Amino acid sequence: MSGARRFGVRGAVDALRGPRRLRTRLALATSAAAALVVVGVCAAAFFVLRYKLYQQLDQNLTQSATLVAHQMQESRTASPGTLRAECRYLGAPACAQIVPRDPAHDPADRYALPVYPATRAVAAGRQAPYYRDITVAGHPARMLTTTFGGGTAVQVALRSDIAERGVRQTAWLMVTISMTGVVVAGALGHAVSRAGLAPIARLTATAERVAATRDPRHRIDTPFAHRHRDDELTRLATTFNTMLDALDRSVTAQRRLIADASHELRTPLTALRTNSELLARADRLTAEQRERAASALGRQVHDVTGLVNDLIELARDEEPQPLVEQVNIAGLVRDAVAVASERWPEVTFRVEVTERGADRLHPGIPARLSRLLGNLLDNAAKFSSPGDPVDVTVTERDVTVRDHGPGIAPEDLPHIFDRFYRAPSARPLPGSGLGLAMARQIALTHAADLAAERPPDGGALFRLTFPP
Repeated sequence: MSGARRFGVRGAVDALRGPRRLRTRLALATSAAAALVVVGVCAAAFFVLRYKLYQQLDQNLTQSATLVAHQMQESRTASPGTLRAECRYLGAPACAQIVPRDPAHDPADRYALPVYPATRAVAAGRQAPYYRDITVAGHPARMLTTTFGGGTAVQVALRSDIAERGVRQTAWLMVTISMTGVVVAGALGHAVSRAGLAPIARLTATAERVAATRDPRHRIDTPFAHRHRDDELTRLATTFNTMLDALDRSVTAQRRLIADASHELRTPLTALRTNSELLARADRLTAEQRERAASALGRQVHDVTGLVNDLIELARDEEPQPLVEQVNIAGLVRDAVAVASERWPEVTFRVEVTERGADRLHPGIPARLSRLLGNLLDNAAKFSSPGDPVDVTVTERDVTVRDHGPGIAPEDLPHIFDRFYRAPSARPLPGSGLGLAMARQIALTHAADLAAERPPDGGALFRLTFPP
């Protein structure tokens, strides 16, 4: 029971922390924004309508007061007292009365409308006219107190039932519209969050599937990418698919490298085992046989060591930044040619450096660039006959290494930089098939390009091009 409870609590926590919580937050945010807009519009509409209703009532009072003033001027009488008192009936004319500034001049009859100290102040001209809500015969009314001179104030009043009823009806209508708008906003927010986060849900599902299966061949489906190329979520899904493509290529390359390395190591390791077992019975061998077996064992150890070192070099994806420095390409080429001349004394290396190429500098690691140039020179020397020259040219933009050997067959040219690839003509020659692949990788990590070409007059040409 406790385990089930813990599972339920954990599931609830995971649900809150997962994509549902993001979806809920987005839905709430969208709904709240829409609801605020709806409530704000309804509130604004309510206050505008309320203002207009009372403004119309105040205009009617002003017209009634003006009418009373005209009647007073025509009759030339302005005695204090009640002029009309029918306003207690709905739809009746406005009540009207004249109030003097001095209470001693009040009539004997009682006023129909309430008289306040402010009323005397308006009559005396000490206060501006004003509106006031009052009660007439138990009904709500609105009263205007103003003056037209002569030391008297004119008070007019109308029942405000219709205006107040309109305000109440407007309030209920706006509340109903607001509540309906909030519900609709919630539904729309939920729909928007589901539609908006659908690519993220697919991205999450794909990432979880890749993590569970360790298979980067899965992709996020983007059916509307052609319509919404600038949409942020579509771009996110496309970028994630691009990352999976790169990961898939990397994993495939690693698997192929491991498979090729296993295949290439099998033969020299078998030979090592054979020669080591043979030397283990050295007492049964002649001195010449022991010397031949030991020499073969040494060569095989050297080959295996070189192969392993090449694999380690190929495993590097980028160069360590602290070791990068400005390298003089022409000087590095001369040093590499000097080393290659000692390794291949039967081959003639000819170096040509242009005026601008002599001062060309490029950021890189000297040891790695030397390895690149050495691999190119070794490859050219390996396919050159004794006495044939190997031409090396250094210009401002590139370095070319050309031999005058059999050249590269057209069908071999697309695969010349593949790991462990060896053309049929190169299989009898020493090597592991990693030299050119390593040279290409070093060039790429130095922002350079290495390409193989077939000159019209034969041989092979390798062009190392540096960025401007």
